Amino acid sequence: MKTQRMLAPFRRAINQFDMIADGDKIAVGVSGGKDSLALLTLFKAFQRFSDKKFELLAITIDLGFDEHQFDKIKDYCASLGVDYVVEKTDIAQIIFEERKESSPCSLCSKMRRGALNTTLLKYGCNKLALGHHRDDVVETFLLSLFYEGRLSTFAPKSYMSRTDVTLIRPLVFVAERDIAAYTKDMPISKNPCPADKHTQREKMKDLLAYLKQTNPDVSERFANAIMHPDRYNLWDKAMERFDEEIALSQKPID
Repeated sequence: MKTQRMLAPFRRAINQFDMIADGDKIAVGVSGGKDSLALLTLFKAFQRFSDKKFELLAITIDLGFDEHQFDKIKDYCASLGVDYVVEKTDIAQIIFEERKESSPCSLCSKMRRGALNTTLLKYGCNKLALGHHRDDVVETFLLSLFYEGRLSTFAPKSYMSRTDVTLIRPLVFVAERDIAAYTKDMPISKNPCPADKHTQREKMKDLLAYLKQTNPDVSERFANAIMHPDRYNLWDKAMERFDEEIALSQKPID
């Protein structure tokens, strides 16, 4: 998979949702998986010809599974010319050894987000880029529908008022299969988490795989229902909320 082909939907998302401005310092969340490595690589390629001038910083939240887990990622970031920060935590020890959580994902997510927010503020980043792709959009929609009874999914851009950081997801138009092909020669780290492949999201992946047996285009149709401007577009409401949050954050205090 050529970088030029991958950059087309990447650039489309950035332009359509106005994700980048001059002077941004963008933290790219790097887990070591295929999605985050694709995101980082495409961002570096995009930076070379973008008319917006911005900085990049790769950030990894080390949960504490393996101290050498991210050595190859460090080397890869160096080859790209991107500064790399590993924020060490004891999240794995707390969740799996001390608390012995049977359903660890929710707590782990909160603790990782807290550590990430602290790191963003420490390094002066005003944007956070995450590697959620088109299939994640659909899976999140199904998770919300089946487990919460809501028609909802994440937005491509959202403002986090507590940290004054804007979250962006430039891969929302990119299919997971294309990311897998694009990253086949990159130093992908295996997820060491014991809960990996045993989550509710994995059940949604299995459901979509089952539906594809009789309807191969089902993921694309779900995505179109969410994204297409002439259909029920969940992102319109999400972007309206984003604009409202920005307006409230800039309102002067009496």
